[in-house]
Amino acid sequence: MLTDTSTSRPTTQVRPTTTTGRRRHDDAPDTMALFARLAGLDEGPERDALRDELVTAWLPMAHRIAGRFRDRGESLEDLRQVAALGLVKAIDRFEPERGAFESYAVPTITGEVKRHFRDRMWALRVPRRVQELRNKVRVARRELTQNPGSPEPTPADLAAHTGLTEDEVTTGLEALESFSTLSLDAELSAGDDGYSLADTLGAPDTSYDVVVDRESAKEGLRRLPERERAILYMRFFEDMTQSRIADQLGISQMHVSRLISRSCARVRDEALADRARRQAADGPGEA
Repeated sequence: MLTDTSTSRPTTQVRPTTTTGRRRHDDAPDTMALFARLAGLDEGPERDALRDELVTAWLPMAHRIAGRFRDRGESLEDLRQVAALGLVKAIDRFEPERGAFESYAVPTITGEVKRHFRDRMWALRVPRRVQELRNKVRVARRELTQNPGSPEPTPADLAAHTGLTEDEVTTGLEALESFSTLSLDAELSAGDDGYSLADTLGAPDTSYDVVVDRESAKEGLRRLPERERAILYMRFFEDMTQSRIADQLGISQMHVSRLISRSCARVRDEALADRARRQAADGPGEA
């Protein structure tokens, strides 16, 4: 009697690998033939349809990358939209002869998501330099406190670890707390004497405008005839009525009124003309 001496062993599923030996993910389909075909097509309906097919095939990978950034203050659906945009950019720019699409697409999509956080997630627009300082300080603080029991690093510790100056570290630390804004109505004190953030802010000082106007009018006042300067002084500095001024100068009250109006208009026109000349000399960027 013939017997089968072979033993049946369970088969092991092995994920396919790339040509470089790295394991491919389950959401990395083999689409090299499609990309080669896409590269040879001109703009038109056929190319658009093939491009849509590639987007659909690789969309699960884009969603996986978006999932890495969940719980950072942005909804997963919005992150998937951003990742999908990065995927479309990667498909449009990919050159099949350069190698595997996944190697090109992953950093492209990841960069698009990171750019979204950098440019869109700040409540106020923060300079790129400050954002980079924030990221360096955040990473350094995480590295210095990763061991249990590690003390909170000081700005000097962070500066030594990152190679930044302490002023730069301070700027980065302030940016860590500035990702979102605080309402002006937010209560800063819980006691009976509670006050809001708005209560701590200063208000414009109208005295500055008075100083500016006074300095602007000085030259025009100096160029007025002596009698008109005297009338303006009595009216606006000694607070005399037009009738009293008229009695003191021996002229009619109506004449005093006309002189005041004419003098004020002349001083104002000369002050505005001087300002216009200065702005023209400084250029439009300095206005």
